[in-house]
Amino acid sequence: MAAALLLAAAGAQVAGAADFAAERRRMTQEIEALARQTGAETGRPAFDTRVMTAMDTVPRHEFVPAEQIDVAYANRPVPIGHGQTISQPYIVALMTDLAKAEPGHKVLEVGTGSGYQAAVMAQLAREVYSIEIVEPLGQQAMLRLRRLGYGNVQVRLGDGYHGWEEHAPFDAILVTAAASHVPPPLIRQLKPGGRMVIPLGAAFMVQQLMLIEKKPDGTVTTRQILPVAFVPLTGGR
Repeated sequence: MAAALLLAAAGAQVAGAADFAAERRRMTQEIEALARQTGAETGRPAFDTRVMTAMDTVPRHEFVPAEQIDVAYANRPVPIGHGQTISQPYIVALMTDLAKAEPGHKVLEVGTGSGYQAAVMAQLAREVYSIEIVEPLGQQAMLRLRRLGYGNVQVRLGDGYHGWEEHAPFDAILVTAAASHVPPPLIRQLKPGGRMVIPLGAAFMVQQLMLIEKKPDGTVTTRQILPVAFVPLTGGR
């Protein structure tokens, strides 16, 4: 009887893993379709294959609360507590694609949340440094990323507005909450030739996802990508 129970449990785990894999595949197909639909606005009708492989690999269901697992792979934001959300998968893929992270790159993320965006970026870059101002979320993300084996992600509790000076400069910076303006410390910490992706606009209103590029000579250019809706960036000014 004990052996039979163990076999049944193992079978359920295999079936569950297969179900999640199928849901991830459906999710990536939706992302690909949305990328084609929004290609004229974003300039990215198809995302980098490395980005799509990461989206198809990272177990998103591990990054949502237990009561939200049924909608983990739905193409919409999911609440994770403390007034925060895990971003819509399409937006995660778009921001990751715009960052153009390479295997040798160092990336800063402002707003760890549950750790999902950091896990996706960890598939592409050498090092990911992520800052979370909400202590319980940051602590949970640290433990979750460690448990899932994302050893190239470091999480720090603190105010991401000021970046992470000790590890600057960064090849790419992702800001996963809406700011009223581009934080000057983040511009300073962006490497020449680097890219920052950040939503700009008023809290709880429609914002614009922006691509900030620092040219090799240090000059900065900005480009609007897409209207978005993010929770507000909190912290110092």
